[in-house]
Amino acid sequence: MDQLWAPWRLAYVAAAKPPAENDPCFICRGLADVNDREHLIALRTTHSVVVLNRFPYNNGHLLVAPKAHIGSLADLSAEQILDTQQTLTRMMRLLDGLMHPEGYNIGLNLGRVAGAGLPGHVHWHIVPRWNGDTNFMPVLTDVRVIAQALDALYDALVAALR
Repeated sequence: MDQLWAPWRLAYVAAAKPPAENDPCFICRGLADVNDREHLIALRTTHSVVVLNRFPYNNGHLLVAPKAHIGSLADLSAEQILDTQQTLTRMMRLLDGLMHPEGYNIGLNLGRVAGAGLPGHVHWHIVPRWNGDTNFMPVLTDVRVIAQALDALYDALVAALR
């Protein structure tokens, strides 16, 4: 039997806990701090923020959110909508150049029943996809294999954004 070793994942797997109802928003907590690297904030724009997903579905999985803690699309201003959508496009172009994905899944989950892990703060997921990237691991073992460490992705994104 072959073994897959990804020891850097232990910190994320061991710390993964469903958020309690009264837990502060991790996006807002990151925005309130100046240490963007610690909070995996790759970009701040006038109205939006880009955060690396700490528990990614695939390499390059990013979150794009308005800076304001808003839980509904209907409550976003026109400026916030425009800025987040322009930021989504910018990050896709950046990922195209850095990772050369063959496609993307882009979407958002609105409400806990729809799968939102953070229902109080609207955010879009950008998940780069490659032909053949869905392997047997999630199906058989409920495990995802991520080939790139978050630190390496963070460094590449921040350098490309300069």
